[in-house]
Amino acid sequence: MASSLKYTPIDEIPKIHQRARDAYRSGKAKSIAFRKDQIAQVGYMLRDNEERFIEAAKRDLGRPPQETLFIDFAAVYIDVKLMYDNVEKWTKPRRVGFNLNFAPMNPRVKSEPKGVVLAIAPFNVPIFVLMSPLVGAIAGGNAVVMKPSEQSPACAALITELVEKYLDRDMFHVINGAVPETTAILELPWDHSALLILSRTTRVGRVVAQAAGKHLTPLTMEVNHVLHRSISSSSWIGKNPVVIDPRCDVRLAAKRTLWGRVCNAGQACVSPEYVLVPREFQDTFIEALREVYKEFYPEGPKNSDSFSRMVSEAHAARIKRLIDETKGTVVFGGDADIPERYVGPTVVKDVKPDDVLMSEEIFGPVLAVVPVKNVDEALEIIRSKDHPLAVYVFSQDDAFLKKVFENTESGAALANETFIHLGVPGLPAGGVGASGYGYYTGKEMFDQFTHIRVTLNNPSWVDKIGFGFRFPPYKKENLKQLRALSPALPPRPKGKSDGSASSLKRWDLWLAFVLVGATSVLLTGYGRDFVKSLTSASA
Repeated sequence: MASSLKYTPIDEIPKIHQRARDAYRSGKAKSIAFRKDQIAQVGYMLRDNEERFIEAAKRDLGRPPQETLFIDFAAVYIDVKLMYDNVEKWTKPRRVGFNLNFAPMNPRVKSEPKGVVLAIAPFNVPIFVLMSPLVGAIAGGNAVVMKPSEQSPACAALITELVEKYLDRDMFHVINGAVPETTAILELPWDHSALLILSRTTRVGRVVAQAAGKHLTPLTMEVNHVLHRSISSSSWIGKNPVVIDPRCDVRLAAKRTLWGRVCNAGQACVSPEYVLVPREFQDTFIEALREVYKEFYPEGPKNSDSFSRMVSEAHAARIKRLIDETKGTVVFGGDADIPERYVGPTVVKDVKPDDVLMSEEIFGPVLAVVPVKNVDEALEIIRSKDHPLAVYVFSQDDAFLKKVFENTESGAALANETFIHLGVPGLPAGGVGASGYGYYTGKEMFDQFTHIRVTLNNPSWVDKIGFGFRFPPYKKENLKQLRALSPALPPRPKGKSDGSASSLKRWDLWLAFVLVGATSVLLTGYGRDFVKSLTSASA
């Protein structure tokens, strides 16, 4: 498979970067019509070639078609529709609220493109993590350079072919390669970088952030720690927990938790990693998992067309080693066929917080079940780790849900569900703390690929009615005028001394300014719109 992917010569990478920069500076993407055309083209690039992408994902990850459409396609289609329908509205200048003092200046803000955006994808979601930021960056008016994962070569080769066929060749480019090529890419100045990093620890994320820091490049970054980290470390990695209330619908909890774990063979950044369950309820939950497992794979997962494979033999061997080293009890699964990149869905019970399965993100179809005394102990375990991308809780008790969510931090907090939030329109995907920052999908993604530009146009007569005081030579009257323009503060907290009997407001000066300003503002477009809004509201 790797032979089908042609790496980009390293000496070509700066040239590609410059071509993208030149295309951006040409102003081509300032046109909303151009942006909408390219956004639609991304959608049809995927729709026209769904079967080819499904086959590529099967070659790379042994993935069932349903999972490719759910994991890699659904959110992109949502973003295509969202960006296409709203890009014109989002890019229009926006008024910033009415303030009589400054209304004649017509202050506005406008979302403008950042420039040339870099998007780097991991192997596990090779389509979504390139196409989603591509759509957001296009909507923002940027040029984009994409780096697919060399570990998913079939998907990378197909993306390379189709981007050139469907999208503007000056504005949008693909670079292929491994570590040397990625290093060369990161040495260049980008106006924004979107990356999802899979690494041993946060070290690679810090290296990327340092490289971006040289050029003050803003980042959107998720960090998943998928290889071994010492269990003696005082700062554990963030793993997505599931918290079980023994009063929950146990069958529902088992079904949705196991589905979230086996989808894409556990190779998903928001996959549930471990379950915190009351000790006396562990066997009940395990039995529910066993029943669901038999329903999912009646002929066994290895012979099922509904179960994915690991991305490589090395990843399969790593997960099998974790299963062999755990001190917990394997309830079912635990089997592996390394040459076939197969590791069976595995549930391990009686896992202790310092077990090898808790020392890293497993990034495979292994679910650790950790018995706890109560919800307070569960919260202690969650808080002892870095912030996860998601916290999942199964309970019908609002007080229980509130306690868990208010005492944890994560990118997402789901009640009675796992994983599915990535496909919900309008919900951004992102992390917090060591699990990353920034967002994929939704309006928030558009916002991060644009910057806010402030504008105003101040008429000359404004200085004559209230703002001439700002020019030297300063007079004592200037202080009075400045204080008159100050906004009213909120009520003083009770029991706090004001420290002064003097007022911060000169209401006579403020009223004079209001009378003059009200007349002048009606002459501006802002004033006319304001009057219309008042009239319509009263009607």
